[in-house]
Amino acid sequence: MTKILRLWILCISPLCIGCSQNAYEPGATETGAVAGSALGAGLGAIVGNQSGHTGGGIAIGAGAGALGGALIGAQSDRQDRRLAEQEERLRRQEEEIARQRREIEELQKRGRTKQADYSYGDNRGGSAFGGFDDRLGPPN
Repeated sequence: MTKILRLWILCISPLCIGCSQNAYEPGATETGAVAGSALGAGLGAIVGNQSGHTGGGIAIGAGAGALGGALIGAQSDRQDRRLAEQEERLRRQEEEIARQRREIEELQKRGRTKQADYSYGDNRGGSAFGGFDDRLGPPN
């Protein structure tokens, strides 16, 4: 069993060290590959020990686990990117709605001001342009 543990550590250590040395925060792809490799190597060691080929079991298990973990992690990364893009679109739409609301309020204020200016006509009603047109007569 000690031989299996040493072989497992020998196979997994470079993978773990290599992934932990990234200059950026590892995403789900890298994390999945490391976790899958570790689990696959462990299971491969158990299966390989039963069949008499411990080293081969570890190598095959680590490779298969790394591939599976990376595929699952990559899907998770894609989903995270899509979610971030959707949140950014939503933020932009909310900003645009707020801008349009401010514009509508400003236009409404201007409209009220112009309406108040036009209400200073003569006593017969009408507009600021001198009331009703005298040729048409007063309104009924």
